[in-house]
Amino acid sequence: MKVCEKIRIMRKLKSFSQEEMAEKLGLSLDGYVNIEGGMTDATISKRIKEIAEVLETDLTELLNLGEKSVVCLTGGKNHTYNVGMVTHTSNTSIDFKNEFEKSQLIVEAQRSEIAYLKEIIELMKNAQVN
Repeated sequence: MKVCEKIRIMRKLKSFSQEEMAEKLGLSLDGYVNIEGGMTDATISKRIKEIAEVLETDLTELLNLGEKSVVCLTGGKNHTYNVGMVTHTSNTSIDFKNEFEKSQLIVEAQRSEIAYLKEIIELMKNAQVN
């Protein structure tokens, strides 16, 4: 995975807009977009250290090209979940799709289990009333 791609993913995981990143780094929006788009070589840029600081990560983590997975599971009201997974390997797009599909299946299984447990609770409540 290229550094510029990793920067984009980490920015999104932090819920920062490109505008916010540019402002935090003291760059124009176009300047930041060029870094994230790979038009400016961020590994050489003096900004790479600043980007790591804004993203609250180590410079070595940002530049690490070894295999790594990042999972983001956020829950909301009514048992709704958003799942995101990035797998860093030589075949990233295929791995990402497979891992995302697995994550969706896990979430669906959890939803089914929650529904089943709610049914059990209702049956137990009705049994106590009778």
